[in-house]
Amino acid sequence: MPGARAERPLLPGVGQADRRVPVDASADPWRSVVRVQTNLAGRCTGALVGPRTVVTAAHCLFNPRTRRFLQASSLHVLFGYDRGEFTRHVTVAGVVTDPAYDPAAPNPLVSADWAVLTLAQPAPESVPPLPVSTAPLPAGTPLMLGGYSQDRAQILMADRDCRMLGERAGLLVHDCDATRGTSGGPLLVRSGGGGWAVAGVGVAAGNTPAVRNFAVAAGRFAALLAKDTAAGQP
Repeated sequence: MPGARAERPLLPGVGQADRRVPVDASADPWRSVVRVQTNLAGRCTGALVGPRTVVTAAHCLFNPRTRRFLQASSLHVLFGYDRGEFTRHVTVAGVVTDPAYDPAAPNPLVSADWAVLTLAQPAPESVPPLPVSTAPLPAGTPLMLGGYSQDRAQILMADRDCRMLGERAGLLVHDCDATRGTSGGPLLVRSGGGGWAVAGVGVAAGNTPAVRNFAVAAGRFAALLAKDTAAGQP
């Protein structure tokens, strides 16, 4: 029906009243949000969660031609990216993905769509790692989600006024406006100290008029981060 199609958002995951606004890539918590790029010209978003650790979405690192994940040497992390300029470019020394996630499978396990990047050099001292929160998120919990969306790829855009809706198939369901390119961006929740923490990483956008977007819960990768910290890794 033409009328029904007209009611759908122009971009998957973005509602009719698009709440995304440009945010300052040098201000908290956005300075800890990074742009992840590949040698194949692919790009996504990520979040610094340790001096040399970034979390993002695993599907951003997948090469559909070879049906394999890209090597760490072909990945790049840009800090403070804004209109082609950035404050620091850091290469990636290692990548860990969830063994349960196979993007080449007929029905990939989206709740396992995460990746942890180990940077070859430490992040800039001016960029603080974001804490990771695995606390339960009741429906209605205030959230924020930002990233380098496909329609505004040169600037950091964020929905700063969205909410948790619930959980489905192991994923966090929220109504933050976000679309392609924001994948891997941190789903932010208020931390106990009044700052912001990473509750998950954005991985999928709904395609219905009512915005229902999805994030992998931080609990899926928090154990790996804790293990690395205990072992003295960055």
